[in-house]
Amino acid sequence: MIQVEKHKGVSVLWSSIVIYCVIFIVGTLGNGLVIYVTGFKMQKVWFLNLAIADFLFTAFLVFSIISLSQSHQWPFGQFMCKLNTSVVNMFASIFTLTAMSLDRYLSIWVVVCAHNKRTVCKAQLVCVGIWLVAAVFGAPYATICTVSESNGSHSCHYNFTSKESTWSLYTFRFLMGFVIPFLVILVTYVAIGIRAMRMPRTRRQRSCRIIFAIIFTFFICWLPFHVFNFIELKDNPDLRNIVRIMGPLTVSLAFLNSCLNPILYVFMCEEFMKKLQQSICFVLESALAEDHISFMSTHSMSLTLFKTFRKSDAAATSNRTNTADLKSFTESKVITEETLNTD
Repeated sequence: MIQVEKHKGVSVLWSSIVIYCVIFIVGTLGNGLVIYVTGFKMQKVWFLNLAIADFLFTAFLVFSIISLSQSHQWPFGQFMCKLNTSVVNMFASIFTLTAMSLDRYLSIWVVVCAHNKRTVCKAQLVCVGIWLVAAVFGAPYATICTVSESNGSHSCHYNFTSKESTWSLYTFRFLMGFVIPFLVILVTYVAIGIRAMRMPRTRRQRSCRIIFAIIFTFFICWLPFHVFNFIELKDNPDLRNIVRIMGPLTVSLAFLNSCLNPILYVFMCEEFMKKLQQSICFVLESALAEDHISFMSTHSMSLTLFKTFRKSDAAATSNRTNTADLKSFTESKVITEETLNTD
Protein backbone atom coordinates (compact mmCIF):
# COMPACT_ATOMS: atom_id res chain seq x y z
CA MET A 1 0.00 0.00 0.00
CA ILE A 2 2.86 2.36 0.86
CA GLN A 3 4.60 1.56 -2.43
CA VAL A 4 1.38 2.27 -4.36
CA GLU A 5 0.98 5.64 -2.64
CA LYS A 6 4.62 6.45 -3.30
CA HIS A 7 4.24 5.52 -6.97
CA LYS A 8 1.16 7.75 -7.26
CA GLY A 9 3.05 10.61 -5.64
CA VAL A 10 5.94 10.27 -8.09
CA SER A 11 3.52 10.10 -11.04
CA VAL A 12 1.71 13.23 -9.91
CA LEU A 13 5.02 14.99 -9.34
CA TRP A 14 6.40 14.32 -12.82
CA SER A 15 3.04 14.99 -14.45
CA SER A 16 3.04 18.39 -12.75
CA ILE A 17 6.57 19.07 -13.96
CA VAL A 18 5.63 18.27 -17.56
CA ILE A 19 2.47 20.42 -17.41
CA TYR A 20 4.37 23.29 -15.79
CA CYS A 21 7.06 23.12 -18.48
CA VAL A 22 4.46 23.33 -21.25
CA ILE A 23 2.69 26.24 -19.56
CA PHE A 24 6.02 27.98 -18.95
CA ILE A 25 7.09 27.70 -22.60
CA VAL A 26 3.72 28.61 -24.12
CA GLY A 27 3.01 31.36 -21.60
CA THR A 28 6.35 33.13 -21.83
CA LEU A 29 6.52 32.92 -25.63
CA GLY A 30 2.89 33.94 -26.17
CA ASN A 31 2.93 36.83 -23.74
CA GLY A 32 6.41 37.87 -24.84
CA LEU A 33 5.13 38.13 -28.41
CA VAL A 34 2.18 40.20 -27.21
CA ILE A 35 4.51 42.50 -25.27
CA TYR A 36 6.61 43.04 -28.39
CA VAL A 37 3.68 43.77 -30.72
CA THR A 38 1.51 45.81 -28.33
CA GLY A 39 4.44 47.66 -26.80
CA PHE A 40 6.35 48.61 -29.95
CA LYS A 41 3.81 48.35 -32.78
CA MET A 42 0.34 49.14 -31.41
CA GLN A 43 0.73 51.00 -28.09
CA LYS A 44 -2.23 49.15 -26.51
CA VAL A 45 -2.07 49.86 -22.78
CA TRP A 46 -4.50 47.21 -21.52
CA PHE A 47 -3.11 44.39 -23.66
CA LEU A 48 0.45 45.36 -22.77
CA ASN A 49 -0.23 45.46 -19.02
CA LEU A 50 -2.06 42.13 -19.11
CA ALA A 51 0.74 40.54 -21.12
CA ILE A 52 3.39 41.81 -18.68
CA ALA A 53 1.47 40.43 -15.68
CA ASP A 54 0.88 37.08 -17.37
CA PHE A 55 4.47 36.92 -18.61
CA LEU A 56 5.84 37.39 -15.09
CA PHE A 57 3.25 34.97 -13.70
CA THR A 58 4.34 32.20 -16.06
CA ALA A 59 8.06 33.13 -16.02
CA PHE A 60 8.27 32.62 -12.27
CA LEU A 61 6.96 29.12 -12.84
CA VAL A 62 10.51 28.04 -13.70
CA PHE A 63 11.41 28.20 -9.99
CA SER A 64 8.56 25.84 -9.13
CA ILE A 65 9.65 23.47 -11.91
CA ILE A 66 13.18 23.29 -10.55
CA SER A 67 11.90 22.90 -6.98
CA LEU A 68 9.57 20.04 -8.00
CA SER A 69 12.34 18.30 -9.93
CA GLN A 70 14.38 18.32 -6.70
CA SER A 71 11.57 16.85 -4.57
CA HIS A 72 10.23 20.23 -3.36
CA GLN A 73 13.64 21.51 -2.27
CA TRP A 74 14.16 25.27 -2.57
CA PRO A 75 17.72 26.30 -3.51
CA PHE A 76 16.97 29.95 -4.37
CA GLY A 77 17.00 31.58 -0.95
CA GLN A 78 14.59 33.56 1.19
CA PHE A 79 14.10 36.57 -1.10
CA MET A 80 13.11 34.55 -4.18
CA CYS A 81 10.84 32.42 -2.00
CA LYS A 82 8.89 35.50 -0.91
CA LEU A 83 8.89 36.97 -4.41
CA ASN A 84 7.71 33.72 -6.00
CA THR A 85 4.76 33.26 -3.60
CA SER A 86 3.66 36.88 -3.15
CA VAL A 87 0.83 36.39 -5.75
CA VAL A 88 1.35 39.99 -6.92
CA ASN A 89 1.41 38.91 -10.57
CA MET A 90 -1.79 36.91 -10.04
CA PHE A 91 -3.65 39.91 -8.63
CA ALA A 92 -2.23 42.19 -11.35
CA SER A 93 -3.43 39.86 -14.10
CA ILE A 94 -6.91 39.44 -12.63
CA PHE A 95 -7.35 43.15 -11.89
CA THR A 96 -6.26 44.01 -15.44
CA LEU A 97 -8.88 41.62 -16.84
CA THR A 98 -11.48 43.31 -14.64
CA ALA A 99 -10.40 46.80 -15.73
CA MET A 100 -10.51 45.75 -19.39
CA SER A 101 -14.08 44.47 -19.03
CA LEU A 102 -15.18 47.74 -17.37
CA ASP A 103 -13.43 49.78 -20.06
CA ARG A 104 -15.13 47.84 -22.84
CA TYR A 105 -18.48 48.17 -21.11
CA LEU A 106 -18.10 51.97 -20.83
CA SER A 107 -16.94 52.30 -24.43
CA ILE A 108 -20.07 50.51 -25.66
CA TRP A 109 -22.79 51.69 -23.27
CA VAL A 110 -21.57 55.21 -22.50
CA VAL A 111 -20.19 56.08 -25.90
CA VAL A 112 -20.06 59.88 -25.74
CA CYS A 113 -18.67 60.09 -22.21
CA ALA A 114 -16.18 57.30 -22.89
CA HIS A 115 -15.01 59.00 -26.08
CA ASN A 116 -14.30 62.22 -24.20
CA LYS A 117 -12.89 60.75 -20.98
CA ARG A 118 -10.97 57.64 -22.10
CA THR A 119 -7.34 58.55 -22.77
CA VAL A 120 -4.07 56.66 -22.93
CA CYS A 121 -2.69 58.63 -19.99
CA LYS A 122 -5.63 57.66 -17.77
CA ALA A 123 -5.30 54.01 -18.80
CA GLN A 124 -1.61 54.11 -17.86
CA LEU A 125 -2.46 55.62 -14.46
CA VAL A 126 -5.04 52.89 -13.88
CA CYS A 127 -2.39 50.26 -14.72
CA VAL A 128 0.01 51.80 -12.22
CA GLY A 129 -2.77 51.75 -9.64
CA ILE A 130 -3.45 48.07 -10.43
CA TRP A 131 0.16 47.14 -9.71
CA LEU A 132 0.18 49.15 -6.48
CA VAL A 133 -3.01 47.49 -5.23
CA ALA A 134 -1.70 44.07 -6.30
CA ALA A 135 1.52 44.72 -4.36
CA VAL A 136 -0.47 45.69 -1.25
CA PHE A 137 -2.70 42.61 -1.52
CA GLY A 138 0.28 40.33 -2.12
CA ALA A 139 2.39 41.72 0.74
CA PRO A 140 0.81 39.54 3.49
CA TYR A 141 1.62 36.37 1.54
CA ALA A 142 5.24 37.46 1.10
CA THR A 143 5.46 38.23 4.82
CA ILE A 144 4.35 34.81 6.03
CA CYS A 145 6.31 32.88 3.39
CA THR A 146 9.61 31.49 4.61
CA VAL A 147 12.33 28.95 3.88
CA SER A 148 12.74 26.21 6.46
CA GLU A 149 15.44 23.55 6.76
CA SER A 150 14.79 19.91 7.57
CA ASN A 151 17.35 17.12 7.32
CA GLY A 152 19.65 19.28 5.22
CA SER A 153 16.98 20.21 2.65
CA HIS A 154 15.31 23.62 2.30
CA SER A 155 11.64 24.15 1.43
CA CYS A 156 9.65 27.28 0.63
CA HIS A 157 6.19 27.40 2.21
CA TYR A 158 3.65 29.56 4.04
CA ASN A 159 4.22 29.76 7.77
CA PHE A 160 0.75 30.50 9.13
CA THR A 161 0.60 31.45 12.79
CA SER A 162 -2.88 29.99 13.27
CA LYS A 163 -5.66 28.31 11.36
CA GLU A 164 -7.80 31.43 11.69
CA SER A 165 -5.19 33.55 9.93
CA THR A 166 -4.97 30.94 7.17
CA TRP A 167 -8.74 31.02 6.66
CA SER A 168 -8.68 34.82 6.65
CA LEU A 169 -6.00 35.08 3.99
CA TYR A 170 -7.55 32.39 1.80
CA THR A 171 -10.99 33.99 2.12
CA PHE A 172 -9.54 37.40 1.26
CA ARG A 173 -7.80 35.97 -1.80
CA PHE A 174 -10.99 34.16 -2.84
CA LEU A 175 -13.12 37.31 -2.58
CA MET A 176 -10.66 39.80 -4.08
CA GLY A 177 -9.03 37.42 -6.55
CA PHE A 178 -12.10 35.60 -7.83
CA VAL A 179 -15.60 36.49 -6.58
CA ILE A 180 -15.58 40.25 -7.12
CA PRO A 181 -13.57 40.19 -10.40
CA PHE A 182 -15.72 37.35 -11.77
CA LEU A 183 -18.95 39.17 -10.95
CA VAL A 184 -17.66 42.34 -12.64
CA ILE A 185 -16.50 40.40 -15.70
CA LEU A 186 -19.78 38.47 -15.86
CA VAL A 187 -22.04 41.53 -15.57
CA THR A 188 -20.04 43.72 -17.96
CA TYR A 189 -19.68 41.10 -20.68
CA VAL A 190 -23.34 40.12 -20.43
CA ALA A 191 -24.17 43.79 -20.94
CA ILE A 192 -21.77 43.89 -23.89
CA GLY A 193 -23.45 40.77 -25.27
CA ILE A 194 -26.84 42.47 -25.05
CA ARG A 195 -25.50 45.40 -27.03
CA ALA A 196 -23.96 42.96 -29.53
CA MET A 197 -27.46 41.70 -30.40
CA ARG A 198 -27.84 44.75 -32.63
CA MET A 199 -24.94 43.63 -34.80
CA PRO A 200 -25.31 41.55 -37.97
CA ARG A 201 -25.77 37.85 -37.37
CA THR A 202 -22.23 36.77 -38.24
CA ARG A 203 -20.54 39.38 -36.07
CA ARG A 204 -23.08 38.80 -33.29
CA GLN A 205 -22.34 35.09 -33.15
CA ARG A 206 -18.59 35.72 -33.15
CA SER A 207 -18.90 38.29 -30.34
CA CYS A 208 -21.07 35.95 -28.25
CA ARG A 209 -18.56 33.10 -28.66
CA ILE A 210 -15.70 35.34 -27.55
CA ILE A 211 -17.67 36.62 -24.54
CA PHE A 212 -18.65 33.12 -23.49
CA ALA A 213 -15.06 31.91 -23.88
CA ILE A 214 -13.74 34.78 -21.71
CA ILE A 215 -16.24 34.17 -18.89
CA PHE A 216 -15.96 30.38 -18.99
CA THR A 217 -12.14 30.41 -19.11
CA PHE A 218 -11.84 32.70 -16.09
CA PHE A 219 -14.39 30.63 -14.13
CA ILE A 220 -12.98 27.18 -14.92
CA CYS A 221 -9.33 28.21 -14.42
CA TRP A 222 -9.65 29.95 -11.05
CA LEU A 223 -12.58 28.42 -9.16
CA PRO A 224 -11.02 24.92 -8.66
CA PHE A 225 -7.84 26.55 -7.35
CA HIS A 226 -9.66 28.41 -4.58
CA VAL A 227 -11.99 25.52 -3.77
CA PHE A 228 -9.14 23.06 -3.25
CA ASN A 229 -7.31 25.57 -1.08
CA PHE A 230 -10.25 25.49 1.32
CA ILE A 231 -10.51 21.71 1.08
CA GLU A 232 -6.83 21.44 1.94
CA LEU A 233 -7.38 23.52 5.08
CA LYS A 234 -9.93 21.04 6.41
CA ASP A 235 -7.15 18.43 6.72
CA ASN A 236 -9.63 15.57 6.25
CA PRO A 237 -7.86 12.18 5.94
CA ASP A 238 -10.54 10.97 3.52
CA LEU A 239 -9.83 13.88 1.17
CA ARG A 240 -6.05 13.84 1.50
CA ASN A 241 -5.46 11.64 -1.55
CA ILE A 242 -7.85 13.72 -3.66
CA VAL A 243 -6.09 16.91 -2.64
CA ARG A 244 -2.67 15.37 -3.39
CA ILE A 245 -3.76 14.47 -6.92
CA MET A 246 -6.10 17.33 -7.77
CA GLY A 247 -4.13 20.08 -6.02
CA PRO A 248 -1.35 20.33 -8.65
CA LEU A 249 -3.98 20.13 -11.38
CA THR A 250 -5.86 23.14 -10.01
CA VAL A 251 -2.60 25.09 -9.81
CA SER A 252 -1.91 24.17 -13.43
CA LEU A 253 -5.36 25.46 -14.42
CA ALA A 254 -4.66 28.76 -12.67
CA PHE A 255 -1.39 29.16 -14.59
CA LEU A 256 -3.10 28.04 -17.79
CA ASN A 257 -5.32 31.12 -17.64
CA SER A 258 -2.24 33.26 -18.29
CA CYS A 259 -1.54 31.21 -21.44
CA LEU A 260 -5.10 31.57 -22.71
CA ASN A 261 -5.38 35.32 -22.12
CA PRO A 262 -3.28 36.25 -25.18
CA ILE A 263 -5.47 34.02 -27.35
CA LEU A 264 -8.77 35.32 -25.99
CA TYR A 265 -7.98 39.01 -25.70
CA VAL A 266 -5.26 39.69 -28.24
CA PHE A 267 -5.00 37.09 -30.98
CA MET A 268 -8.72 37.52 -31.72
CA CYS A 269 -8.11 41.21 -32.37
CA GLU A 270 -7.88 41.88 -36.12
CA GLU A 271 -5.57 44.86 -35.64
CA PHE A 272 -3.17 42.76 -33.57
CA MET A 273 -3.09 40.02 -36.18
CA LYS A 274 -2.32 42.55 -38.90
CA LYS A 275 0.51 44.06 -36.86
CA LEU A 276 1.80 40.59 -36.04
CA GLN A 277 1.84 39.59 -39.70
CA GLN A 278 3.58 42.84 -40.62
CA SER A 279 6.17 42.27 -37.89
CA ILE A 280 6.84 38.70 -38.98
CA CYS A 281 7.09 39.74 -42.62
CA PHE A 282 9.42 42.57 -41.66
CA VAL A 283 11.67 40.22 -39.68
CA LEU A 284 11.77 37.72 -42.54
CA GLU A 285 12.41 40.41 -45.13
CA SER A 286 15.17 41.89 -42.96
CA ALA A 287 16.77 38.49 -42.49
CA LEU A 288 16.58 37.72 -46.21
CA ALA A 289 17.86 41.19 -47.06
CA GLU A 290 20.79 40.74 -44.69
CA ASP A 291 21.57 37.37 -46.26
CA HIS A 292 21.31 38.92 -49.73
CA ILE A 293 23.54 41.84 -48.76
CA SER A 294 26.00 39.45 -47.13
CA PHE A 295 25.99 37.27 -50.25
CA MET A 296 26.40 40.23 -52.57
CA SER A 297 29.16 41.74 -50.46
CA THR A 298 30.92 38.39 -50.35
CA HIS A 299 30.43 37.97 -54.08
CA SER A 300 31.69 41.46 -54.85
CA MET A 301 34.63 40.96 -52.51
CA SER A 302 35.45 37.74 -54.31
CA LEU A 303 35.29 39.51 -57.66
CA THR A 304 37.47 42.33 -56.35
CA LEU A 305 40.02 39.89 -55.00
CA PHE A 306 39.90 37.93 -58.24
CA LYS A 307 40.49 41.08 -60.27
CA THR A 308 43.26 42.13 -57.93
CA PHE A 309 44.92 38.76 -58.24
CA ARG A 310 44.61 38.92 -62.04
CA LYS A 311 46.15 42.37 -62.08
CA SER A 312 48.91 41.16 -59.79
CA ASP A 313 49.53 38.14 -62.02
CA ALA A 314 49.51 40.33 -65.09
CA ALA A 315 51.88 42.80 -63.47
CA ALA A 316 54.15 39.99 -62.35
CA THR A 317 54.12 38.47 -65.83
CA SER A 318 54.83 41.85 -67.34
CA ASN A 319 57.68 42.39 -64.90
CA ARG A 320 59.09 38.98 -65.66
CA THR A 321 58.82 39.71 -69.40
CA ASN A 322 60.43 43.09 -69.05
CA THR A 323 63.17 41.63 -66.88
CA ALA A 324 63.80 38.85 -69.40
CA ASP A 325 63.84 41.36 -72.27
CA LEU A 326 66.17 43.63 -70.36
CA LYS A 327 68.45 40.71 -69.55
CA SER A 328 68.47 39.49 -73.11
CA PHE A 329 69.06 43.03 -74.37
CA THR A 330 71.92 43.49 -71.92
CA GLU A 331 73.46 40.17 -72.85
CA SER A 332 73.16 40.92 -76.55
CA LYS A 333 74.69 44.36 -75.99
CA VAL A 334 77.61 42.88 -74.10
CA ILE A 335 78.15 40.25 -76.80
CA THR A 336 77.98 42.90 -79.49
CA GLU A 337 80.51 45.10 -77.68
CA GLU A 338 82.83 42.12 -77.15
CA THR A 339 82.51 41.23 -80.81
CA LEU A 340 83.26 44.77 -81.86
CA ASN A 341 86.27 44.97 -79.55
CA THR A 342 87.52 41.69 -80.87
CA ASP A 343 87.06 42.80 -84.39
